[in-house]
Amino acid sequence: MSITRWLKPDQSHLPAPEPDPRARRLLWIEVGLVVFITLGIQGLFSFLTLIEALLAPTPIAEQSVALNATRSDSALVDFARNTLLVLRLLAWAGLAIFLLWRTGAATWLRRQWRLRVSDVWLGIALAALIGLPGLGLYAAGRALGITLEVVPSALQDSWWQMPMLIASAIANSAAEELIVVAYLLIRLRQLGVGPNIALAVSALLRGSYHLYQGVGSFGGNIVMGIVFARYFQTAGRVWPLFLAHAVIDIVAFVGYSLITSR
Repeated sequence: MSITRWLKPDQSHLPAPEPDPRARRLLWIEVGLVVFITLGIQGLFSFLTLIEALLAPTPIAEQSVALNATRSDSALVDFARNTLLVLRLLAWAGLAIFLLWRTGAATWLRRQWRLRVSDVWLGIALAALIGLPGLGLYAAGRALGITLEVVPSALQDSWWQMPMLIASAIANSAAEELIVVAYLLIRLRQLGVGPNIALAVSALLRGSYHLYQGVGSFGGNIVMGIVFARYFQTAGRVWPLFLAHAVIDIVAFVGYSLITSR
């Protein structure tokens, strides 16, 4: 892929801008509602959590946050609550797909259903490209005292721990890549927003709901958001992004659980 194509992506493979002013107004309302009720409000909660951490007497470097936490002393209730969190993420992803299908992106979606071998290899390559530097940024953030200790799994030791961690990784990937990348970038293109501004919006949204982990994770996820958004704008494929994100999270969640259980 040339630098010129990367900097000025040809988005002809994505749905075209919407010419009808009334339809554009409705799309603006739809985008605002979808983003706010899903990951947008998560970003606001995340921002408040970061402020709370900054105001706490304990330095951020000495604080920790669990990505998959025990939510009840009762094993059954804990399982049910974590299952509902997974289902909520999948429902958000399903909403994004449904809305795209109903209004202007059915042809694009039909091209997405078939998983290609190249998608798998590219997903693995992207996982390595993002995951390894991400660990470096996390370590740098910890060293600078601007990132909390991130605990990938604090679930209780039970038979459903590993399946839940894998389900959580897949659900996180589905919600984030379908909403923050596919849905948002397609809608912004339909609304006539330029590719660079759309990329910035997508990357900042991705960073915002990771603020609860600290400034380092915010920056790292913005970098991930830039790479993922630009790939989507140039290639129009969401499978590699979904697979890359899922692989990163599964390795982090399951790997941490296996290491700490020894």
